[in-house]
Amino acid sequence: MEFTGPRPTAKAPAEWFTGDVWFDVIHVGTEPSRLRANLTRFAPGARTRWHHHAVGQTLHVVAGVALVGTRDGTIFEAQPGETVHCPPGEEHWHGAAPDRFMEHLALWEAPDDDRPETSWLEPVTEQQYDGPRTRRG
Repeated sequence: MEFTGPRPTAKAPAEWFTGDVWFDVIHVGTEPSRLRANLTRFAPGARTRWHHHAVGQTLHVVAGVALVGTRDGTIFEAQPGETVHCPPGEEHWHGAAPDRFMEHLALWEAPDDDRPETSWLEPVTEQQYDGPRTRRG
């Protein structure tokens, strides 16, 4: 068994996010584990760029209202206690509603080959962010 102390909160890089975002690295697995886990905090209106994960990503909403967008223009709204899974290779974005802070646990795995864990793409436009929302997929 291994215990680790908390790591300092880090400001998320502007190359990956729009708005103010911070994260706490919770876990970076070492072989054979490939699990990654971050607690991520988004200011109102903050969001990721479009991106996708080689082995998928799971988001568990802790506080606030999470918005998760897909390339077909759908924006899902997720409440605290709800979990959203994005399959491998699915281009998506996620962030806070415009009027509330949001926190989620982000869980993903590193691939077992040379592919990057996450491939970052272009920023989400205001039009994409402000699209109509739905509660369930």
